[in-house]
Amino acid sequence: MPSVRIEVYIQPRASKTEVAGLHGGAIKIRIAAPPVDNAANRALIEFIAQTLGVAKSCVHIVSGSTGRRKILEVSGVTTDLIAARLGATGSAR
Repeated sequence: MPSVRIEVYIQPRASKTEVAGLHGGAIKIRIAAPPVDNAANRALIEFIAQTLGVAKSCVHIVSGSTGRRKILEVSGVTTDLIAARLGATGSAR
């Protein structure tokens, strides 16, 4: 099963969860959940899985779990699908 790594920049405690363009070469995602008790990471995984149409078990945080900049690995998707659904160009590997 193919997997793609994407770099994201997270803004927790936003008014709503959404993709907000690019930030320093990473996909900026606003997350409504606070960065407390791993809530923002769980919300990020759920949002990415729902947006890309994959199971939550297909989305993993590879690095940066305690910071705003994270590397995610998503199984079962292509870079073209990520670009189409998240508007990402250049941040998917």
